[in-house]
Amino acid sequence: LWPWLLASSGLSALVQLVTLPFFPDSPSYLLIQKGNEEACRKAIRKLWGEGDHQAEIDDIMKEKVAMTSTKTLRVLEVIKEQSLRWQLYVLMTVMTTLQLCGINAIYFYSFEIFHTAKFEEYLIPYVSLGVGLCECLSSILCSTLIDRFGRKVLLWGGYTLMCSVLALLTMTLSLQHQFFWMHYFSVILIFLFVVFYGIGP
Repeated sequence: LWPWLLASSGLSALVQLVTLPFFPDSPSYLLIQKGNEEACRKAIRKLWGEGDHQAEIDDIMKEKVAMTSTKTLRVLEVIKEQSLRWQLYVLMTVMTTLQLCGINAIYFYSFEIFHTAKFEEYLIPYVSLGVGLCECLSSILCSTLIDRFGRKVLLWGGYTLMCSVLALLTMTLSLQHQFFWMHYFSVILIFLFVVFYGIGP
């Protein structure tokens, strides 16, 4: 089953390969990069139907003017630029915490935790698949929540809940030899951690 499951990821790539030639180019790309206003209008009509789309074209033209008046900075220039310093700090902090948040450790040790929880050997791959499915569904949920609550709230909330879950997971793993039900609690915490990871970071 696993070879078929792994091969199924190529199905979406195949669908894209077949259908993408029939999609119109981005109107912004056609007008800003190519400078082809007629092709831009045609793409807009194909995307949004017939009608007066002059307001959208004017917005793209404003974006083009803004881009031409903005200087493109090299990496060293971005680092040296004082006005971009705080944005750079925020970006570095978010990327660092994303790498060190513990999700890789959870995926690495989850198989062993499921095994300790006395799951049948043949069930463990499916439980691991459920963990991945949880991350996928929580990421979809995040896309609906981000407009309502904002990125900052989801980041703070996600990391706070993930820290709490990791603290509880450490406790349950330490006590798993004293209480038989701790194994199952650890499994629940793994699923919760993955959900909070998908919603937050």
